[in-house]
Amino acid sequence: MIVRIWGARGSLATPGPATVGYGGNTSCVEVELSDGTTLILDAGSGIRELGERLAEREPGLLHLCLTHLHLDHVEGLGFFRPLWTSGWKVRFFGPPSATTTLRERVSRYLSPPLFPVGLSELPTEAVFEDVPREPWRIGSALIEAQTVEHRGPTLGYRIEDEGQVLVYLPDHEPYLTAALDDEPAWISGWALAAGADLLLHDSQYSEDEYPNRLGWGHSSVVQAAAFARAADVQRLAMFHHDPMRSDRELDELHERVADLVRHDQEFPLIAREGLEIALGSAS
Repeated sequence: MIVRIWGARGSLATPGPATVGYGGNTSCVEVELSDGTTLILDAGSGIRELGERLAEREPGLLHLCLTHLHLDHVEGLGFFRPLWTSGWKVRFFGPPSATTTLRERVSRYLSPPLFPVGLSELPTEAVFEDVPREPWRIGSALIEAQTVEHRGPTLGYRIEDEGQVLVYLPDHEPYLTAALDDEPAWISGWALAAGADLLLHDSQYSEDEYPNRLGWGHSSVVQAAAFARAADVQRLAMFHHDPMRSDRELDELHERVADLVRHDQEFPLIAREGLEIALGSAS
């Protein structure tokens, strides 16, 4: 399994001098499974460049798993070339709703006045499905989705492929309803993340910032490190950075996280555009 980061910022980030090193695009991660299947996690602005790369190969089937429908996680769909090139098929998964289908909810963005071209005009085949209640197969991987603590219906994903586990929790506030020293089973997302080889986790705030943003749906870097320890993950990758965070500030927060990981955990990472991580035999 190969993990490629195309966007790791939160909110509506804009590339600029402060974000050159780590990038300014919002959430999008490509996962190349061991059998060659392409799985995409979220469709933030980072998916535009991914689409350009995918356009270099023969059209085929893509699987796109959305954690939730906040704009910074779907804003790239209108600029994702495979959606607008015949021959491709895109299979969407996302959080269920008791009132509207996933297709109807996504079409609110891909329709006037927010976007000039409607979802019904796509030249590709787009299939929309609520995530299954039980784990399901995509290619060589077993996928599991669970609701996690964030404003609005939000999912986290666990992807297991040939014994390697990736967990994706880009928008998550696990300690809103649990204390750092609570039993792990009470912590949002713990069962999903337990024992993962790589955890991409919300790390938007510093310790000083978090108290004034309590309940906004995001974590401090200290909470991200505590969650990684509680879930016994092998490696944490800081994700969903504050869009105004400079490279220097991210490096300082990374040092803080590095001080908090256990001695038996691998050194933490800062998710950045262009970062590629190989898990399992590919490494």
